[in-house]
Amino acid sequence: MSPLLATGDPLYAFGVNWAVLLIVAVKVLVGFGGLLGTVTLMIWYERKLISGMQSRIGPQKWGPFGLLQTLADGIKLFFKEDLIPAEADRFVFKLAPYLALIPALITFAIVPIGGTVTLAGHTFLLQMADPPIGILLLLAMSGISVYGVILAGWSSGSKYPLMSSVRASAQMISYEAALGMTIVTIVLATGSLSTHDIVSSQANGVWHWNVIRLGVVPFIVFLIAITAELNRPPFDVVESESELVGGFHTEYSSIRFALFFLAEFMNVITMSAIMVTLFFGGPAGWVPNIPHLRWIFPILWFLGKTTLFCSMYIWFRAALPRYRYDQLMDLGWKKLIPLSLGWMLIVAGFLISPSWGFGLAAVVLLSSLVLSRSFDLGLARSSGANAVLPTVGERPIPGAVLRAFTDGEDQ
Repeated sequence: MSPLLATGDPLYAFGVNWAVLLIVAVKVLVGFGGLLGTVTLMIWYERKLISGMQSRIGPQKWGPFGLLQTLADGIKLFFKEDLIPAEADRFVFKLAPYLALIPALITFAIVPIGGTVTLAGHTFLLQMADPPIGILLLLAMSGISVYGVILAGWSSGSKYPLMSSVRASAQMISYEAALGMTIVTIVLATGSLSTHDIVSSQANGVWHWNVIRLGVVPFIVFLIAITAELNRPPFDVVESESELVGGFHTEYSSIRFALFFLAEFMNVITMSAIMVTLFFGGPAGWVPNIPHLRWIFPILWFLGKTTLFCSMYIWFRAALPRYRYDQLMDLGWKKLIPLSLGWMLIVAGFLISPSWGFGLAAVVLLSSLVLSRSFDLGLARSSGANAVLPTVGERPIPGAVLRAFTDGEDQ
């Protein structure tokens, strides 16, 4: 037996036999089946919650409270005609939706949704897989998921989906760096790449959760970066309808469009669960001493925390306006990356000794002042009469003259 298996899930402590394989198969089927069912509820929940925020009714016709509306939409999309543009690359066009969907499924496999359960003499974790490099798998899947978007836009044979896919690649590169450095900060504090070990290190109470013991800054950076990775509002410039007619999936229809729709909501649930795992103790929480039912309460804690983050994403969509593309790039490169790098250095210093921590904090503060000053100088030199480069796209008619014409028309 591999020593890596022995150090992970206790299910493999005494080898692998048919009972172990059966338990693994049941965990995978229940995990993925539950995720797909939760996506259906998530779509209904988003429609219903936004309709309440905007004084609308929302879905209510199919099923009680409209619960079957998402199922009806899925059946409708499944039986609609599947159109493929004449200029499309047919193989890549068909492959792209699956490349967007599969990373969300694989990422959810490393999320601990509960504690330890004993069944028929076998003890196992309520987690589909606990690889020793689980965090690296998360980073790999977050980088691969953009390929589905890029290939969907490129293979459509249309200009606007291609523009959307180029935006997606730039957006992923901009925020993947800040996301990675935030995760490195967590790994430094935990000393492990395993998601189970990260959750176990936060199991001794709220004050041991990473959101508190690392300061709130890594969580805020991670939240902003992962929202941009998900292409969710206010960072959904990849699907900016006013500019790109709907984005990378403009040419898709029927079940292939449904797969992109499914991947978006599945990613929201998966990344909400990842945030709970990395910063809020995962399934950790108060458990009453009720015999034979103690294993249920960690699951309830996990579901409650994840639901709160899913609700937060819905609130973002209902309340926040979309960023401009230049604002999106500035936030990623000029703010989040320096902030995440500086905070990682401060945390690393305090892990060595307090003197190292305060020393690196002073260095980071001084560096931030210098960097801020350089950004201000660069902005001053990029516009105005003393600009190094001429302004691109300037109006042919001066603004004051144009306003005089329009004011005269109004009179």
